[in-house]
Amino acid sequence: MLNDGEETFEAMDKDELIERARNLSSQIEQVETQIFELTKKEKKYKREIIHLQKTIEQERYVAEAKANHEAARSLAQRERDKYFKLLMASSTNIILFLDINGRIAYCTDFFLKKTHFSDHMEVRGKTLVEVFRGFTEREFVDNIEAILQEAIESNAARAYETSIDIEHVGVLSEFIINFTPMTNENGEHEGTLLLFNDVTDIERAREEAERANLAKSTFLSNMSHEMRTPMNAIIGMTSIGKSAPDIERKNYALGKIGDASTHLLGVINDILDMSKIEANKFELSLDTFSFERMLQKVVNVIHFRVEEKQQDFSVHIDPAIPASLVGDDQRLAQVIANLLSNAVKFTPEYGVIRLNARLADEKDGLYTIQIDVTDTGIGITPEQQSRLFNSFQQAESSTSRKFGGTGLGLAISKRIVEMMGGRIWIESEPERGSTFAFTIQAERGEGGQQNLLKPGANWENIRVLAVDDSPDVRDYFEEIALGLGLSCDTATGGSEALSFIERNGAYDIYFVDWKMPDMDGIELSRRIKSNRDDKYVVIMISSSAWSVIADEAKSAGVNKFLPKPLFPSSIADCVNDCLGSGSLIMEYGEQRETDDFSEYRILLAEDVEINREIVLTLLEPTALSIDCAANGNEAVRMFKDAPDLYDMIFMDVQMPGLDGYQATRQIRSLDTPRGKEIPIVAMTANVFREDIEKCLAAGMNDHVGKPLDFDEVLDKLRAYLRQKQINN
Repeated sequence: MLNDGEETFEAMDKDELIERARNLSSQIEQVETQIFELTKKEKKYKREIIHLQKTIEQERYVAEAKANHEAARSLAQRERDKYFKLLMASSTNIILFLDINGRIAYCTDFFLKKTHFSDHMEVRGKTLVEVFRGFTEREFVDNIEAILQEAIESNAARAYETSIDIEHVGVLSEFIINFTPMTNENGEHEGTLLLFNDVTDIERAREEAERANLAKSTFLSNMSHEMRTPMNAIIGMTSIGKSAPDIERKNYALGKIGDASTHLLGVINDILDMSKIEANKFELSLDTFSFERMLQKVVNVIHFRVEEKQQDFSVHIDPAIPASLVGDDQRLAQVIANLLSNAVKFTPEYGVIRLNARLADEKDGLYTIQIDVTDTGIGITPEQQSRLFNSFQQAESSTSRKFGGTGLGLAISKRIVEMMGGRIWIESEPERGSTFAFTIQAERGEGGQQNLLKPGANWENIRVLAVDDSPDVRDYFEEIALGLGLSCDTATGGSEALSFIERNGAYDIYFVDWKMPDMDGIELSRRIKSNRDDKYVVIMISSSAWSVIADEAKSAGVNKFLPKPLFPSSIADCVNDCLGSGSLIMEYGEQRETDDFSEYRILLAEDVEINREIVLTLLEPTALSIDCAANGNEAVRMFKDAPDLYDMIFMDVQMPGLDGYQATRQIRSLDTPRGKEIPIVAMTANVFREDIEKCLAAGMNDHVGKPLDFDEVLDKLRAYLRQKQINN
């Protein structure tokens, strides 16, 4: 059944159906066209949607990236801010940041600390003028303001060197202030950086370096003077000696040449020692030594200078000091000799010089010994004292010209004393003399205190009278006598001595000073000897040479002479000798016999002809047979050809071809017993400790330094040649 309005195909005619079909087909085409268009639009919209999605995604990524970037920038900024704050808080420099208007934006905490501001807010936003005018000079404030403007206007850094009391304590510090303009990326001024560089220490170091350079220049000038003066004396006196018609004049010239040569050698030694100290190669050589014997050697060296100026010189040794110590006796003697030489030099004629050695402390076997050298010389001002122990400096350059000297002795002494565990100092006032004192630390050497008096006598019954007008000498003599176990009285002069004799009877031994005010020693000796048994011994003590008083003393009955200053061993030796216990002191006028080495032959290896001539001439009086080799090869050949002919070898070290070390090694390696045992003694100008050790390491037995000391050469000959005689 059909609904209303609907028609069946049967009811329609053909044409109508065809028309309807055409219409329907057209509609279908339209629909298909619409569908196609819609499909196209759908695809387009899909593409646009995809593109839009991508755009949205990209924009999201960009947004996230921007957000991340901003976060990163914020973090970096926070990091920069953190480190900037740390910089401002921790920096040990004074740094100021000024804004575009020249006001302080930031400053380091160090600036606040130095300037005594309590908080940043006290300075932030203020100008330089407002901050600095409260504690600096007006000139400084004006200058930094002007330089700041100049730096900003020129857009270039500026520097200002000035002195300011930055801490408000009344002490000026040296600063270099750097003004650095700061600009943005467009070159526009944004502010200024101020950096205060404290150059006070640098400035002081520069001034100190300038003073040191000046001191070294002065030192070199003095060295030129100190070396040329003795050289002039040597050359001049050589000419005088050559032309002198009489032997007395020649001997005078030779004596002056000897003095000048010794002085020149001292200058050279000082320079060498100082160079080793500067190179940090100065070392000590420790060995056991006799403290008193070391002092005696020092006194013997400087005594003739004391005698020339007729000075009153005495030595006091604390009996508590061990007889032997372990240390470097040569370096210790060098310090004492330097102090004594200065005392003699700067003390006028008839002045007083005292050397006192005492035991200051002892702990765990380590002895602290203090040595004082006191004089009545010119004295030293406090200002001079402050630089006295510095290298290349003396109290005054004018002093050097007047008194001579290298200006190195005290600096070297200070180094030696410090290496020995002590210190050195001075107590002095101008025109009131000086006391140089130092301490050293040393252990006791092997062997305890020895009894200096020979056994076999009842020393308590030996009565001694010491006569001297000096209370120091009398007190010291009593102390020595007590230590020796002698009964000793002391008298202040001749009259009191005679009263003692009348009251107590004759003494066995008299020690009589030569120069005394009321009655001199000659007259007292004459009175003692008159109407007395000749068994009583009178010993003259004096700081003058025996030759000066010998004739007069002999005629007065003086038996012996004992030079001042007095030493315990010297007094003991003299007492031993007086009582026939074997003499260690020569009789007056007695000359030491010349050593006789006529039974011996030695080999001298020396490449310099004049050095060979010196050795041959010096040893000629000993009748020693000497064969010479001009180099190491010749020395080895001569010994190899006749090894049993030689009793000893003196070996120079620096020789052409085969040096002394190589020659010694070759001799020691020879297939003969004599090559292993013959004494070989280095004779060389290489005198440092390492040089001596190198000689010993090469196989040598001993060492003698150049310039040659004749007594030292004889000591080596006696030691090794006499030892052979004992062995035989």
